[in-house]
Amino acid sequence: MPNYHKLYTPKDTAVVFIDFQPQMLFGVASIDRATLINNVTLLAKVAKEFDVPTVLTSVETESFSGYVFPQLLDVFPGQPVVERSSMNSWDDAGFRKAIEATGRKNILMTGLWTEVCITWPTIEMLGAGYNMYVVEDCCGATSPAAHDAALSRMVQAGAIRMTAIAALLEFQRDWANREHYNALMALLKQQAGAYGSGVEYAYTMVHKAPQSAQKPQVVPKKGH
Repeated sequence: MPNYHKLYTPKDTAVVFIDFQPQMLFGVASIDRATLINNVTLLAKVAKEFDVPTVLTSVETESFSGYVFPQLLDVFPGQPVVERSSMNSWDDAGFRKAIEATGRKNILMTGLWTEVCITWPTIEMLGAGYNMYVVEDCCGATSPAAHDAALSRMVQAGAIRMTAIAALLEFQRDWANREHYNALMALLKQQAGAYGSGVEYAYTMVHKAPQSAQKPQVVPKKGH
């Protein structure tokens, strides 16, 4: 049975990105699609920063779904993408081989669509002894009902629901750990929405650090 009685770390975790392709995105109606792309890109960049192994997949790329999002490909330039015909990644020998090659048992799942291409491999990977974490705001379904039903089915099978910010902060764990601190803060300021804006405010207004903008704002002094 899966063991969720301890937190995961960058040393025992892998992240899976399933079918982030245009045709699959067109059918997403459970989350704002720009927000979804942003969340996925942020998690990908954080995984790269913490040297967490990643697996990218695509389905029927040139016959139906289109190429993987450039935002994701650019985070992992040249990394092989597992190409499939099966809706269930776990049915594909190339995908299973890529997962096994990571050597990790904690798997963060992201992808399209939640109700099929996330649910089916998640259930079977639980059966194969993996600890499965579904990063739900990095997944999209054809309707809110489909997304909720899929999450319920995966939880009933033993998966854990997460969101992107919680998922990436579990890698950092302790702010006294400075190895990735500055890089993580830079990513959060750019792509973590309200949290990122709060980080930028704290840096500049409280700690008087330089602005993140390449050309910082200059406020005219009164009387000039």
